[in-house]
Amino acid sequence: MTTLSEIHAEYEFLDGDDRYRLLIDLGKQLPPMPDALKTDATLVRGCSASVWVYPASQGGGSLQFMADSNAAITKGIIALVLKTVEGKNAAEIGVTDIEAALSPFDLKNQLSSNRTQGIPNMIALIRETAARLTG
Repeated sequence: MTTLSEIHAEYEFLDGDDRYRLLIDLGKQLPPMPDALKTDATLVRGCSASVWVYPASQGGGSLQFMADSNAAITKGIIALVLKTVEGKNAAEIGVTDIEAALSPFDLKNQLSSNRTQGIPNMIALIRETAARLTG
């Protein structure tokens, strides 16, 4: 599963527990984030779990992020969010409707509010980073 649409096709096919496993597997696919980058500056506010997002590079024109969480499902959610902007440059991220890209997953109804409350803050941090780099 490499694209968001492929992930969604698999997600739609699964029931609740298997959807959790899929999200956990997505989180496991994230490249490791060095502990030195897990700082107050990279911490996403408003999440029940700790989530860190760091702009790793803008190689080849696309903006890459590193991310981690201390909760497996939350790590999967941030991996899913990052899939929506994968391969895009900062300007493209600024105009990407991340919420619309995630809406087919219906995360608010699939997961507890505890798990989804930080998603808008994850998205905001990604957008703020992109805006700063296009700025």
